[in-house]
Amino acid sequence: MKLLLISDLHAENAVLDKMDNLFKEADAVLFAGDYAECFKPETGKGCLDALCAKHDTIFSVLGNCDNPDFIEELENKDVSVERSLVFYEGLALAGSGGGTKFTGKTENERDEDDIISDFDIVLNSVKDTGDESLWNSLILISHNPPKSQVCDAVNAELHAGSQMFTDFINEHQPLAVVCGHIHEGVGNEKLGKTYVINPGCLGEGHYAWLELEKTGDAECPWKVVSVKNETLS
Repeated sequence: MKLLLISDLHAENAVLDKMDNLFKEADAVLFAGDYAECFKPETGKGCLDALCAKHDTIFSVLGNCDNPDFIEELENKDVSVERSLVFYEGLALAGSGGGTKFTGKTENERDEDDIISDFDIVLNSVKDTGDESLWNSLILISHNPPKSQVCDAVNAELHAGSQMFTDFINEHQPLAVVCGHIHEGVGNEKLGKTYVINPGCLGEGHYAWLELEKTGDAECPWKVVSVKNETLS
């Protein structure tokens, strides 16, 4: 399975028209938020419509530049995984939107524990079913990155990710995490056995691929074949 990972389009809709061949290659598209241009949340709707015209299978959350009420538009398009647990071809996906509080000026800044609480639906599912193997087929989509070495790096000294999110990943070890928000943090790394990918700002031409393969093992049904960060030429 080949997943196209994107984030932070920021209403640069013309970029999408340069990606038609990429969308054709993708089995599904994972979008980690920020449809709207910063401080112009009204630009999000046109961006959502343009993206949904490119692929039939999209899983998405909001970014910190998207108005929280914009979640209704995502739900109407049936692309939201925010505060949800959805299943696709044997994969599980759950999402959390917005960014941790920083400037206090963008539309969707949230407390760190509030962001992580969006994944309670996964914890409750594992508790109710007793099926710990869910983590081995789970991809988390979060606009806010975890505290890490690469994907949250504003520069060499400043890492803007969530320590609570890192703790959550280290405890539960999902298959992969797709994040965004920190444009400078484009890249990928591992926290334990979990692959963490920041595809970078799509508005600046950055994206990534996550390729998966079924294993036939009921406990660990998927393995990561490759992770690649790319830039439009």
